[in-house]
Amino acid sequence: MKIEASRRQWIKLGIVLILYIAFLIWLRSWLGVVVIPFIFDVYITKIIPWTWWKKSKNKAVLSIMSWVDAIVFALVAVYFVNLYFFQNYVIPSSSLEKSLLVGDYLFVSKMSYGARIPQTPLHMPLTQHTLPILNCKSYLEWPKWDYKRVSGIGEVELNDIVVFNFPAGDTVATAVPAEDIYSISYELGKQLSQPIDIASLSLEQQRQVFDIYYTKGRKYIEENPQMYGKVVSRPVDRRENYVKRCVGLPGQTLEIKNRIIYLDGKPNKEPDNVQYRYYVHTTKELPADLCHEIGISKEDLSGYFGEQSVYNIPLTAKAKAALLARKDLVISIENVPDYSIGLYPQNKLTNWTIDNYGPIWIPKKGGTIDLSLENLPIYERPIRNYEGNTLAVEDGKIYINGKEATKYTFKMDYYWMMGDNRHNSADSRFWGFVPEDHIVGKPIFIWLSLDNDRGWFDGKIRWDRLFKKVDSIK
Repeated sequence: MKIEASRRQWIKLGIVLILYIAFLIWLRSWLGVVVIPFIFDVYITKIIPWTWWKKSKNKAVLSIMSWVDAIVFALVAVYFVNLYFFQNYVIPSSSLEKSLLVGDYLFVSKMSYGARIPQTPLHMPLTQHTLPILNCKSYLEWPKWDYKRVSGIGEVELNDIVVFNFPAGDTVATAVPAEDIYSISYELGKQLSQPIDIASLSLEQQRQVFDIYYTKGRKYIEENPQMYGKVVSRPVDRRENYVKRCVGLPGQTLEIKNRIIYLDGKPNKEPDNVQYRYYVHTTKELPADLCHEIGISKEDLSGYFGEQSVYNIPLTAKAKAALLARKDLVISIENVPDYSIGLYPQNKLTNWTIDNYGPIWIPKKGGTIDLSLENLPIYERPIRNYEGNTLAVEDGKIYINGKEATKYTFKMDYYWMMGDNRHNSADSRFWGFVPEDHIVGKPIFIWLSLDNDRGWFDGKIRWDRLFKKVDSIK
């Protein structure tokens, strides 16, 4: 076969091949070399009629195929950009307020920590796990690739704001997708069982009781799809995206004492706009203009008990001081009571609360722990769910992959993530560690911010937040 190609075509081919091979080197994956013959054909041999429709004399064919060509190119481009470079993310909840606000649109870099090779490569771009309208899975289970991450610009650092896949989202009740099915199962099982003085039991007996709670609760969820929806499992990269602040790194021991996070015994810096809930006793309703001025949203104001003139609202230190200065409106401000319901691990008796939690060691790749019935509830999710081992307890002994185990060496790094809105954040205190294979990327800047409490002609767009660097939010 005689090849006729201009110098310009050869130059184009050379540039494309250099870029493509550099991309494969970055991915450390040579499976993509199978595409090179097709690239060669596009520019040189042209055996496959890639643009056959351009020679058609039918105007309808030309018009339709032009659109199809543009859409396919756009989808492919978006697919690769979203997978390996950048992604848009919108803040849906108030867990990071007032650092990041509901309605902030984030430009998330996947190169900061290194992009993951997709574990479910065949999926519809711009969807996470469900196709809109059709309400079915937006990805195929096969092929499924093992976890691998390409080289990034850096690593997750302490106090970074991080986007990650929800660890407890491996199993989801579709009618309550934002809820942790494990927490729900334990709580339901406890409600469905006879009251037991668990503290009087041995550790092995306690574990058996918690297993019964979980089994009963999970069964109830599966038997009531009208309330909880269908129970489905999801691969790591198809789980919901969350955004929190990393307040604990692999190998550190974290403890929360009187709301302050301590790492290896030293207090970690609190975010500038950290929020806690308070009871605010007032003489009358707080004026809307004052609330807007100090950053209290309509969602915050929902915790108002009109008959007693008491608000249960989250406040920054600045907002708290501003309210205290209004002697005509505010009588007093008190801390809300501490509580312990639903904290991780759900299958262990502790005296931990949301404001006094731990100590807890965060697993580190290559780090080894001594296993016991005392600490097993803390680490069994990483061992079983995240690192793919079988785990069982029989006659007080722990078995991993069928063999008795007194120690375990972790295969991955783990992180502790929390929201800056400390009393309104479902975070690691409730569902535990975030494995490294769940890390998605790092928000770089806010490219748009919309205030849900305002109209388009009444301050809907928060102009002062546009293109604000997320790293500057400490």
